[in-house]
Amino acid sequence: MYRTVEDFIAEWKNEAVLTQKMLDGLTDESLLQQVYPEGRTLGRIAWHFVTNIPDYLTEFGVTVAKVPNQNEVSFAKEIADTFHAVSIEVAEALHEQWTDDTLKQIQNAFGRMESNATIFMGLIKHIVHHRGQVTVLMRQAGLPIPAVYGPSKEGWTRLGVMPPL
Repeated sequence: MYRTVEDFIAEWKNEAVLTQKMLDGLTDESLLQQVYPEGRTLGRIAWHFVTNIPDYLTEFGVTVAKVPNQNEVSFAKEIADTFHAVSIEVAEALHEQWTDDTLKQIQNAFGRMESNATIFMGLIKHIVHHRGQVTVLMRQAGLPIPAVYGPSKEGWTRLGVMPPL
C-alpha cells in the first residue's frame, strides 16, 4: 500500500517503464489483432487503457489533461508516445496536487468506499490487467514480448536457457 505520494509515484514510474516497453513493441499491423472475431483489437485495448488514465484520475480528484480523440484507435507510435506523455504528466500532477494526507482520504470508487491510495493502486492494476491482454495479442500477432516481471520466451532464449514449460 502507498503511504506517501512519493511511494505511489515510484511505483507508477516503475510500472510505466514496463508498459512503455510493451507499447514500443507494437506495430501498426499488430493493432488489428483480435481476441476473437467480435472482440476488441489489440489497438483498441491499448488505446483504451492509455486514454482512460486521465479520466480515471480526474474522476478521483487529480487534474490531468484529457487525451483527445479517445474513440479513434491510433497508429502504434501514437499510442506509445501518448502513454509516455501521460505517464510523465501523471507523476507531475500527483506530486503537485496531492499530499500524503490526501492518499488517506476515503471516497466512493465504483460503489465502494476506498482510500485514495487504494483507488490509485486500482489504476495500476487496471493497466497491468490490460497489459496482460496486450501480451497475448502481441504473441498472436507474431511480435516479440518484452520482459515484464521476468523473462519472456525470447528473454529466456537470449539467456541461453530453455523457457519453462
